[in-house]
Amino acid sequence: MSKNFVTGFFKTRAAAEAAVDAIIKRGYTRDDISVLMSDATKSKEFAVQTKSHAADGLGIGGAIGGTVGAVLAAIVGVGTSIAVPGVGLAVAGPIAAALAGAGAGGATGGLIGLLVGTGIPEHRAKVYESGVRGGGILLGVEAKTSEEVEKLETLLEDIGAEYVRTE
Repeated sequence: MSKNFVTGFFKTRAAAEAAVDAIIKRGYTRDDISVLMSDATKSKEFAVQTKSHAADGLGIGGAIGGTVGAVLAAIVGVGTSIAVPGVGLAVAGPIAAALAGAGAGGATGGLIGLLVGTGIPEHRAKVYESGVRGGGILLGVEAKTSEEVEKLETLLEDIGAEYVRTE
């Protein structure tokens, strides 16, 4: 990850979905967005989309009602996604590709080690770990330009993200 990697922590799926929608409206794609959550949160929040045909009906409703929710579910359910054994995490998006490329899927350092490996300082990684373990969702997006960094930080904060930072 580069110095333009903007992260924000969300306590609810709804807020994370709103943030993903807003990021996409800024011209980013779902492939630009990294998502990190506990396996328990993934199972609880996204079980319907990934384990039943209810997703078919939700997809139709999502297509009619807009993309909020559908995009976050797609990021979590499809694309570059890794489960980190022994750590209980679901990681998707560019951060997953970076971790997989570094062989971090088998890392023994846990979530803090994974985050530090992507360039997030250890003190912030500890805050994120606590939040993720508590059921929150960490989002990250690589800003396309240095000018975009501040706009993305403001956008995430306006939607309710906590601990918004750029590394």
